[in-house]
Amino acid sequence: MSRIQQTLNRLQKQNRKGLVPFVTTGFPSPELTVPVMHAMVEGGADIIELGVPFSDPMADGPVIQHASEVALQKGMTLEKVLDTVEEFRIRDENTPVVLMGYANPIERMGVDVFIKKAAEKGVDGVLVVDYPPEESEEFAAKLKANDIDMIFLLAPTSTDERIREIGRIASGYIYYVSLKGVTGSGNLNVNEVTSRIEKIKKHVTIPVGVGFGIRDAATARALGASADAVVIGSRIIQELESAKPDEAASAVKSFLKEIRKALDE
Repeated sequence: MSRIQQTLNRLQKQNRKGLVPFVTTGFPSPELTVPVMHAMVEGGADIIELGVPFSDPMADGPVIQHASEVALQKGMTLEKVLDTVEEFRIRDENTPVVLMGYANPIERMGVDVFIKKAAEKGVDGVLVVDYPPEESEEFAAKLKANDIDMIFLLAPTSTDERIREIGRIASGYIYYVSLKGVTGSGNLNVNEVTSRIEKIKKHVTIPVGVGFGIRDAATARALGASADAVVIGSRIIQELESAKPDEAASAVKSFLKEIRKALDE
């Protein structure tokens, strides 16, 4: 059983919801990423999604696009993202880390090389935005053989057939995109999202997390009533951007403590 599965199983037994914050590796600077990851855990994070900077992040809104641009300008690469996980593991052997990104950097490194290095460095899950399930069975099987979960996105427009297909291949958890659009955009309709999550759970056997557009404790608590975990990304990037470098980690920790408290109420 993977660290992700162990973590989500433990939370379910405790009747608690998972808190999954996202940060772009290398933003606002490469040396701050690991301290921010530790601060996330101290703030109540159960799983960390670590963004792999990419030049054309089609699923991401302007906030995370900007974070990717800054990280790339500062020399962040997939290899350095993996090194960041390795550094994080020096102090934390328990918190699951999911890499979230796009196919191109993985293809350039080589799929088998990437999987081998990811396993060695301590990666627990991989979410590749532009790997459709029809082309992912072999990749998912290779990840699974190395105790790494393959996580997929589901959208408001996903059909029952699509949900079942992804449910067959995915492991760890499924990430439901709560909005039609990119990260950080639009206004959430909590009732609509709740209805969709309930529908997804009829077709899949693994936990369902929800993200895209969650910006405050009240929304996190409302969506946590139906989802198994909430994912927060753009708002954390904004917290990092507005804080002074020496206060960035503590700002993220304080913000997540509010979310954690709301989820546990």
